[in-house]
Amino acid sequence: MRNPELREISEELWDKYQQTKSINIRNKILTAYLYIVTVNAKRMSAVYKNKAELEDIVNQGVIALIECVDRFDWRRGVQFDTFASIRVRGSIIDYLRKQDWIPRDIRKMSLKIENAYLELQAKLNGPPTDEEVADCLGMKMDEYKKILSQANSLIMLSYEELLSDVGGFKEPTSSIKAPEQKIQENELADMITSTIDNLNEKERLIISLYYYEELSLKEIAAILSITPSRVSQIHTKALLKMKHTLSDYIKE
Repeated sequence: MRNPELREISEELWDKYQQTKSINIRNKILTAYLYIVTVNAKRMSAVYKNKAELEDIVNQGVIALIECVDRFDWRRGVQFDTFASIRVRGSIIDYLRKQDWIPRDIRKMSLKIENAYLELQAKLNGPPTDEEVADCLGMKMDEYKKILSQANSLIMLSYEELLSDVGGFKEPTSSIKAPEQKIQENELADMITSTIDNLNEKERLIISLYYYEELSLKEIAAILSITPSRVSQIHTKALLKMKHTLSDYIKE
């Protein structure tokens, strides 16, 4: 939840900070916008769970937030929370990438599944079934589902990275470019909505519960009365579909 102290962060305060670089003013701004770090750290929790400490992730986000405060110019017509959220999330993604905690064999099989999925989607002109992907890879269904579940963290990280790239933007040199940024943000929001609409009912539900209701995969499993492993598999497939659509959007 956003900090009520946001009401005190005015354009005048930003201007004063730019002129004085006061530590007290910077800390006041940081306190007001700290929710950006906690929201992004929680959003990425399923990726780094049991692999990195929450404290390390939050520290990484706070460092990025401090850099954002130092670099931000309110006169350029961009909202600070948009500016900072993209960079905080990107910083967390970079940190997780550098940890290299995903076994090489899982990375290799994850890439094979993703490539097979995209190849079949192009050939079939629609999302392939689990059976079609497993058959393409010469895998038994049990083996395929196990790998799909294990690859969840890697594919989630890959999707978050793509989303960060799509949502990222160059800092405008003047407020004249602000309307272009607004159009880009609206296009991205529409594209994400469209990708979710193209999922099947269970995939849409899991994506909604995870990203919008901010439930863990374990909590979602309890609600749907299925195993966490099955939730992970469905979640992974949904992200593969969404990633494919967003990748096409980038190429246009």
